[in-house]
Amino acid sequence: MKPTLAPLLLACLALLIPERSYAELQVGATIMDVTPVKLPVLVNGSMKSRSVDKVYTKVNARAIVVADGEDRLAIVVVDSCMMTRPFLDEVKKLAAQKTKIPADHMLISATHAHSVPSSMGCLGTSADPEYTPFLRGKLVDAIVAAEAKLEPAQIGWGVGNAAKFTALRRWIKRPDRISNDPFGNPTVRATMHAGRNWDDVIGESGPEDPDLSLISFQSKDGRPIALLANFSMHYFGAPSLSADYFGLYCNGLQEEIGKKLPKDAPEFVAIMSHGCSGDIYRRDYTKPQDQWSFTDDINEYSSELVKLTMGIYKNITYRKDADVEMAENRMQLNYRVPDKQLLEWSQRIVEKMGDKLPETQEEIYAREQIMLHERQSTEVVTQALRIGDIAIATTPNETYALSGLKVKAQSPLPQTMVIELANGGDGYIPPPEQHLLGGYNTWAARSAGLEVLAEPRIVESDIELLEKVSNQPRRFYEQSRGPAVETILGFKPSAYWRLDEFNGPRARDLSGNQRDGIYEPAIAYFLEGARSKSFCTGTETNRAVHFAGNRLQTRVNDLGDQFTVSLWIWNGIPLDARDISGWMFSQGPNHGLAAYGDHLGLGGKQHPGKLVYMNGTDRKLHAGKTAVERWTWNHVALVRDGDKLTVYLNGKPEIELESKPGASGVLLEQLFFGGRTDNDSNWEGRLDEIAVFDRALNAGEVSQLAK
Repeated sequence: MKPTLAPLLLACLALLIPERSYAELQVGATIMDVTPVKLPVLVNGSMKSRSVDKVYTKVNARAIVVADGEDRLAIVVVDSCMMTRPFLDEVKKLAAQKTKIPADHMLISATHAHSVPSSMGCLGTSADPEYTPFLRGKLVDAIVAAEAKLEPAQIGWGVGNAAKFTALRRWIKRPDRISNDPFGNPTVRATMHAGRNWDDVIGESGPEDPDLSLISFQSKDGRPIALLANFSMHYFGAPSLSADYFGLYCNGLQEEIGKKLPKDAPEFVAIMSHGCSGDIYRRDYTKPQDQWSFTDDINEYSSELVKLTMGIYKNITYRKDADVEMAENRMQLNYRVPDKQLLEWSQRIVEKMGDKLPETQEEIYAREQIMLHERQSTEVVTQALRIGDIAIATTPNETYALSGLKVKAQSPLPQTMVIELANGGDGYIPPPEQHLLGGYNTWAARSAGLEVLAEPRIVESDIELLEKVSNQPRRFYEQSRGPAVETILGFKPSAYWRLDEFNGPRARDLSGNQRDGIYEPAIAYFLEGARSKSFCTGTETNRAVHFAGNRLQTRVNDLGDQFTVSLWIWNGIPLDARDISGWMFSQGPNHGLAAYGDHLGLGGKQHPGKLVYMNGTDRKLHAGKTAVERWTWNHVALVRDGDKLTVYLNGKPEIELESKPGASGVLLEQLFFGGRTDNDSNWEGRLDEIAVFDRALNAGEVSQLAK
């Protein structure tokens, strides 16, 4: 047999092809004291300018440098309220000259404490002229020092539920309690801390993000090097000069984890980065005031958060072969500049102020209009980085929790944290629909001045960068299907809207019949929905939309005089606010109340809390027997079987009557949820899991839908 040349050729090829290098992860971390040496110092975070002359706790910059043999990146979190992009660009340029880290591989963010030195002008406070250059040098030193400590390392990820530490601070006000903005216009439909008074509000304006995410770095032999935490809670508030709960948390973790380290071991570095929390605070306004005590003590709050962290930390597993990738995007965004009339109003006020600092809200926002007019636009930076299968995305803004949830849910890597106020301090970016609800977070200023579409543009940029660093496509978000979903689908609906969208204008039809609905503008998205354990699997939270005066428009063209409408309702408005608390379902032409169609609502001053039904033919109000409690989920079904109509509440008949069906024809194709056809007393609250069937379900089937 002749010898083959194949083995010889393979051996030669093996010599020519370089062996794939092993990505040895290296990590270094440090803490740099950035407490001002000269007092008093200006402190940011208030409407008016203020300064402090006492140090309550030190303020620090905490840095981590990560390398894989080819690439290096730096992550720095600073006890600062906000820092400008030009300032941070200068820091990065100087640090790049002293290290092997490219400037575009540096992430520098602020904790957003409101009791730390001001390094950025905002509202009534200017940047402290002596502290800013001092901080610049210290940040460069921190990056250099962290790089000098690089050593072989391993990385792990952990996440826990910290829901009791965070809640919505931005609530939607009743339609009859709208207040004025600084420009004298009645635009404030949603505002911070309105939830203190339950009589004034209809509910929260968005979801919270309860995730406490951890990235842990250890040496190869298991010695802790650093822990990077990420959590969505705005700030606590502290006296004098203080690092707020961020600093107390880090110190507590360093003490707990440091207990087991040898005395001569390198310093362990704990870091708390700021998650998306522009609409988040520590107090849960859904609970009575006497239950706020836990979150009103900064020491107890911080120590309890440390305990939760330690429970997560102990279960982290590690890998040593993680590689490093980082990318950034710079894009130009416009400011919402004043029109000619507003600019002239602002100029008159500022001219009258002279050289004095602004004192009133009117003066502050007048001055801000002139600044936005002068600037017109700005450059913002977004980043994404990957260490192994763990990712971080950034926004340079005070970002709503919803925006962070959007990024996490669509990231190619499930282990993703989002750090806000990174690489700039470009103010609040409410999702576009939230601009319609108004409030402080939307008032045009350096603290909230970017264009209305800034939020979706920044979120999309983050997701694109995550795709780039992971070399994987984004995930497309879809809620899991629990047993209640399967029950609805099993009954073959003509249309089924789960109302689980991040944003509008389209409500997806899950029936397969392609009957998507269209949200009108004033809608809040991704609120907690009905019965998560029934509609979702595992620990996933079911999602719903919150209606604030607008509706969901749909068309179903094959109902005839036999059909069923099934939905879950959550009423937000006090029952004594108006005659009818709200109409949840309506049938007929838009903008009018024609002489046909079925209309289903909830009583207010009339028939308090009870289901009410009206047919357009006689417009007589029929009421149920059982009152629905405010801020609770309840199942409602309207079943029309020719001349017979039955309305069910939680599976039991509430209204039974003989009622002529509406006139047949195209006009009855148009259905509205969250409001009546003529926009009278539209729904103020949440709706969820709306299904329409082209037949009259029997009592047993309705009972199954209510489970």
